[in-house]
Amino acid sequence: MESHEKVNGVRLDTMATLDNAEPSKKVKDFDDLLPYMGEFGWYQRLLFLMMIPYAFFFAFVYFAQIFMTLVPEHHWCFVEELGNLTVEERRHLSIPLIDGKHDRCKVYDVNWTAVLQNGVASPDAKWPTKKCQTQWEFNFTDVPYETIATQLNWVCDRDNYPATAQSLFFCGAIVGGLVFGWIADKYGRIPALVGTNLCGFIAGVGTAFTNSFWSFCLCRFLVGLAYDNCFMVMYIVVIEYVGLKWRTFVANMSIAVYFTFAACLLPWIALGVADWRIYTLATSIPLVLAVFTPCLVPESARWLISQGRIEESIQIVQKCGRINRKNIPDEIINEFRETATEIAKSEQENKNYSALDLFKTPRLRRHSILLLIIWVATAMVFDGHVRNVGSLGLDMFLTFTVATATELPADILLTATLDVLGRRWLAFGSMLVSGIFSLLATTVSQGLPTASLAIVGRFAVNISYNIGMQYAAELLPTVVRAQGLALIHISGYVATIMVPYIVYMATIAVEIPLLILGALGIAGGALCLFLPESTGKTMPQTIVDGENYGKDQRFWDFPCCASKSATQNTKTEDFEKY
Repeated sequence: MESHEKVNGVRLDTMATLDNAEPSKKVKDFDDLLPYMGEFGWYQRLLFLMMIPYAFFFAFVYFAQIFMTLVPEHHWCFVEELGNLTVEERRHLSIPLIDGKHDRCKVYDVNWTAVLQNGVASPDAKWPTKKCQTQWEFNFTDVPYETIATQLNWVCDRDNYPATAQSLFFCGAIVGGLVFGWIADKYGRIPALVGTNLCGFIAGVGTAFTNSFWSFCLCRFLVGLAYDNCFMVMYIVVIEYVGLKWRTFVANMSIAVYFTFAACLLPWIALGVADWRIYTLATSIPLVLAVFTPCLVPESARWLISQGRIEESIQIVQKCGRINRKNIPDEIINEFRETATEIAKSEQENKNYSALDLFKTPRLRRHSILLLIIWVATAMVFDGHVRNVGSLGLDMFLTFTVATATELPADILLTATLDVLGRRWLAFGSMLVSGIFSLLATTVSQGLPTASLAIVGRFAVNISYNIGMQYAAELLPTVVRAQGLALIHISGYVATIMVPYIVYMATIAVEIPLLILGALGIAGGALCLFLPESTGKTMPQTIVDGENYGKDQRFWDFPCCASKSATQNTKTEDFEKY
């Protein structure tokens, strides 16, 4: 899966830092052709803009369930026999007080007909109690609309239902990653992109018509099939057509601007429509626009080459050149045709390797295991902060928006510092900061103090999350890079299945989720220091390269302290090698 390796870091790092590279004398791969066809002309700018709907789809698929399953903080049992009383009278008479607050799950177990006949207006603390049976009342002040959770009474003994549904969503993501990854390799990136978004559309619309827990879970599982791939396939395709020095910008700013803006809109869409079914339709129906993808988005040129469809890739290259007003010389096209034929043969040879080869030699095995554990920790901390905003003691909708908006400055800071501080130290530092501030958030009072510290933790983990896959791609050998990245990504899906239950533990004590996220952040950050640095380094091609990678490095090495000449020589060698 050649394109996948390119987007996730093969060219994102060192190649993105070549500022003014001249067209190479010999076209050794697709990247060498980009200066001739235009590196960020109108063709690439249009593709960059076309990422907007897919980034919106990604945000809608990922975050939409949060606002479908919210439960107002204040709810209590409904006693049908007291239906003629006002809400306040009914609650005062029928619900026990625990530490000055009305119990959410218990009601006095008395003969209400007799109580009313006797004119009793206040409860007796000695009355026996029982668990609520069928129906609850909700104070919709903090969540001003009905959700599926309030309609189906997912509270008390059933308050874990939203967490279970979200976990099944991530189970769907595992299946979707395997299925649509296979489709992308077998039939092309565009069919996979259309298929994954249509799956999200159909299952999302179906969610709006569910009327039971299990039908909701089924739909969320099917929506999970679309998670990640609904945007990442488009992300991969666009990055391939962007010049080397523009890739870091496009890769990070597409997330920072498009995805962040879409995610920040979600709570206000929910408040605006004030109906969970309409909200679900509003965030699902737009995915059907993916049917127009084949008319607007080119197939991956690298995938076409890997399939031996070289003339089709050349047609796309020539179209790009025309739109960018670049005249690609015939000799360059002929030279690329020969190179593409060699690349196609090399692709077939790489199929002899599997992800198991990552674990056959000691140093590569250690790096691979570290990458797996670090990504698990990073994914859990990121998703945990996303879902824990409701436990911070402030308005859920505003807090979610502010916390999500931290993605923009995080990506800008990442773009500015990644090649200066390096992958290893920036990943360590951002995870450490996230962990420390998550722990600090448990030491202050609920409300603004807790929310402020937790948002700083979210800001920091945004940085480490965006470093994660790029760093892994730069350390894994080319011959197993795509399979290794897939393994790491799927491990993240598996880990996030547990996150909804970690957040659910706030029902026991609000500090528990942040304590767990803080510990995971510090532990994951510390492990980053045991990986080699990849900034400005030639990436490994073979298993032997991967085994020897970083042997000459010292623990306290910093990329910004390396000599300029040495760094430039490494970049030049990397450019020539690829």
